[in-house]
Amino acid sequence: MLNSDNLKQKSPQQRFLLILGVAMIILFCTIAVIVVFFGDKIHLDPQKFPQEYRVAFGIVLVIYAAIRFFRILRDNRTE
Repeated sequence: MLNSDNLKQKSPQQRFLLILGVAMIILFCTIAVIVVFFGDKIHLDPQKFPQEYRVAFGIVLVIYAAIRFFRILRDNRTE
């Protein structure tokens, strides 16, 4: 019923890497929101970085964060 291998204590290194991975996911999503919604307030030049590019960059960051999230889930399930 319960797999005892999944209940083992993680090493400090594994725990640190898990926390770092989650922090990076949060960071990528935060940067995406800031660039998309607050690009004018942080003085991004609209000539060099128009709204369409900001939205595309935000979508790429969110997709990358999702890929990292599913990678962390997969790695934690096998250990």
